Amino acid sequence: MSRPAQPKDILLMFDRPTEPIFMPKGDNNNVAFDVPPALLDNRVNADSGLVNRLGAGEADEHVQVRTIALPDLTVPQLLSREQNFSLFIPLHRQAAGRLIEILMGMRNIDDLVSMSAACRERVNPYLFNYALSVAILHRPDTRNLQVPPLLEAFPDKFVDGAIFNKARRESEIFLSGSRQPLEIPLDYTASDLDIEHRIAYFREDPGINLHHWHWHLVYPFTGPRNIVDKDRRGEIFYYMHQQIIARYNFERLSNKLARVKRLLNWREPIPEGYFPKLDSLVASRVWPSRHSNAVMRDVNRELDQLQVDIADCERWRDRFYDAIHQGSVLMPNGNRELLTEEKGIDVLGNLLEASILSPNMNVYGDLHNMGHVLLGLCHDPDGRNLETFSTIADPATSMRDPVFFRLHAFVDDIFQEHKSTLPRYDVNRLGYNGITVRSVDIETPGAPKNELRTFWKKDDVDLSRGMDFTPRGNVFARFTHLQHTDFVYKIQVENSTNGPKVGTVRIFLAPKFDERGVNMLFRDQRLLFIELDKFTVTLKPKSNMIERRSTDSSLTIPFERTFRNLQLNRPGGGAALDEFNFCGCGWPQHMLIPKGSPEGMPCELFVMISNFDGDKINQNTEGACADAAIFCGIRDKLYPDKRSMGYPFDRMPRDGVNTLQDFLTPNMSVRDVTIKFTNRTVGVQGGEEPNRLT
Repeated sequence: MSRPAQPKDILLMFDRPTEPIFMPKGDNNNVAFDVPPALLDNRVNADSGLVNRLGAGEADEHVQVRTIALPDLTVPQLLSREQNFSLFIPLHRQAAGRLIEILMGMRNIDDLVSMSAACRERVNPYLFNYALSVAILHRPDTRNLQVPPLLEAFPDKFVDGAIFNKARRESEIFLSGSRQPLEIPLDYTASDLDIEHRIAYFREDPGINLHHWHWHLVYPFTGPRNIVDKDRRGEIFYYMHQQIIARYNFERLSNKLARVKRLLNWREPIPEGYFPKLDSLVASRVWPSRHSNAVMRDVNRELDQLQVDIADCERWRDRFYDAIHQGSVLMPNGNRELLTEEKGIDVLGNLLEASILSPNMNVYGDLHNMGHVLLGLCHDPDGRNLETFSTIADPATSMRDPVFFRLHAFVDDIFQEHKSTLPRYDVNRLGYNGITVRSVDIETPGAPKNELRTFWKKDDVDLSRGMDFTPRGNVFARFTHLQHTDFVYKIQVENSTNGPKVGTVRIFLAPKFDERGVNMLFRDQRLLFIELDKFTVTLKPKSNMIERRSTDSSLTIPFERTFRNLQLNRPGGGAALDEFNFCGCGWPQHMLIPKGSPEGMPCELFVMISNFDGDKINQNTEGACADAAIFCGIRDKLYPDKRSMGYPFDRMPRDGVNTLQDFLTPNMSVRDVTIKFTNRTVGVQGGEEPNRLT
């Protein structure tokens, strides 16, 4: 059956990314694109029987692809089809920006399908996947479409490279229904002889790395300005990464490790090595490793049109500190823009991320991105060995590397320097007259009150859409990840006024003790608070009991959305479908709670109810995805909280505050809780079936 192109057909472009566009796509191998010869490679056109020989004639449905005039693809094609792609490299960002502009500029779905088919055959597969994903998320006529997670198309970025030979053997020998899941060991990149490997379960978690990748789809570096310039984008860049560092330090303390050290001296050896054990199936290369005590060097690589010196980064760093201490940044016209209390962090975020929104890249440069690049190329800075960059230089894999967190601790230090110059919150800006939080507790099934439980969980992911030129059908990999038992917050609140009050409940969690096992000063502990949830409540006069499930967190998305499928778990249409698509951005629910320790890690749960009059944004968010708004915002809306991100812990404390107890006002409460890691594994060994995401 031959039919015109439909919006859903665009999603098939992600299937088996290095196979020709005309080979059958879809779960049942039943859809083929009938592509005009003008859009195909000349070698394909020269072989008249090639299309049918590769199975296109066996498809049940044939999508008619119209002829379209090809634009100038010189810039996107500067990146060869066999190279790895990195958003941190300026040439690659330029190629991505141009391809996004082309795809965003298509007038209708027919043109988009035609242009996508043509570009898929001509540009780098990684680049194509990124640009098409950004376009789908931001085009009005494709907002119903669910962008598949990168894990589906390129599983080589997320799972042990040794698995793919086994997967090919499994798919060649056995039919789809009889194939066995392939187990990925929890400790496949190193042993515990490397103390940094104690937290590999966090760094290498596929859900966390997918979140980082998807965040960069929602907030692209480059492209048409209207899709890059989102509300408080620079501040979200700051806050999302600040929270990742806080969470990483939480995990380190859970595993008896000291907090991460900032990467301050870019000329001294880096003690942390990393051996990723990943293969790049597009480049047919292994991802390079970095041995312990590697040293960053100036980069000069002609292939990537890339030249950056460590001295450049040091100069940019000094200019940031100068701007912060002067309270303003230099603009290209010679004027200075003030770093105000409300907008300064957003300006600095745009400068540091160095997207197209940077107010003055000539002066403040590309510090964050070049940090990733210098680290990612320290093994071959001049390209003499023809090596590609390492995992730290790709947003989809960068969080796997321990040095990612050292780099971002350095970046966060710049933001914190600015925050230290801002007025401190006094009692009036923290309190809420008439509202008193009497108590807060956590209830976890099967555990004592105020105890959180964590454990290991096994689940399956389908690799088949990323395994090109192999027999069709599901091929599962089974991985082990951290999980926690779902729990409920119970918050007792007193409203002593005569009428109802609206407030924002803000829930944070922090370690109670530092590396030495002693209490922390508030000025240090505040940087370790991770935000667990934020939601609005209406408080009737007198006593109120608020109950909130952990699964309702406005930080996270469910496991099924993190690892979602092109066909399964998909609403039928309308607002629910639109919400489902944008909600692909969010911290994974299974990683909401840190690991803790077998003996029970002492922590402090902080709850605050702030005055909604100071929080509210006047906008209609009905039907818009706000499920994971803390890190991702709301699609086509303003960020849904007027306060500074991280409030009330984003600034230095007022005078006289030395401990968390000193900081409290009546509308706040703290509860001692413990996180107990049970070291049990749920899944196949635990007697229940794992989630199977096909």
